Amino acid sequence: MNTKIFLIAGTEDGRLLAKFLSQKNFNVTASVVSEYGRKLLETCAEIKINDKPLDRDDLEKILREEHFNFLVDASHPYAKNISANAIDAAQSAQIVYVRYERAEIEFDYEKIFHVDSYKEAALQAAELGKNIFLTTGSRNLKIFVDLLKDCNLTARILPTAEVLMQCEALGLTPKQIIAMQGPFSTELNIELFKHAGAEVIVTKNSGQIGGADTKLEAAKILNLPVVVINKPKIDYPNVATTFDDVLKFLEMI
Repeated sequence: MNTKIFLIAGTEDGRLLAKFLSQKNFNVTASVVSEYGRKLLETCAEIKINDKPLDRDDLEKILREEHFNFLVDASHPYAKNISANAIDAAQSAQIVYVRYERAEIEFDYEKIFHVDSYKEAALQAAELGKNIFLTTGSRNLKIFVDLLKDCNLTARILPTAEVLMQCEALGLTPKQIIAMQGPFSTELNIELFKHAGAEVIVTKNSGQIGGADTKLEAAKILNLPVVVINKPKIDYPNVATTFDDVLKFLEMI
């Protein structure tokens, strides 16, 4: 099969999707933005890897010049700009865009506070407690550090040198940093929240693979309020929520 797929693999499930489609005999080029993501995909020799940052015009150029048939967008659910660029570039290159969108977790808990931005999350968290446990990654840490100078922050981040340097540059001390890679069980979340003296948990609805379910369960057991940053609203042309659904789109068109 000569069908060529450009896949934006910004997440763990995106990388798994790239391998899944490659095993189905599609010609897959996976785009990653981190050295860590590239190393994980290198184990699959059939997948071509693009590790160069691509803006909207760069993306359209590669789609046209390399004659891709599909763009599969498996970027992070909160990477709004990446998805917007991907939709626009695919339309301009006149190829089919398919969004892989991981299923959300249903938050059934009376102490959930939904917000639409990182700034809103910081302000809401400050109203709920002083010891704030951040599970939102490293990209937007500066917003919390700048807005929550009167609070005690604990940031759970990936244990990479780049991210640790970022935390240090923001003035976070070793005591405020938990550098661990998930997935995290409910029991481990409970112990980490207790160890940090957490009064508020801040998270995103990144689905089960993002650990939203076990964070919520741990918070419920400890009776802690949870601030949830909602996913950005994007009008995707085609959406699939399972790998098989992605495959159906590709085989149907």
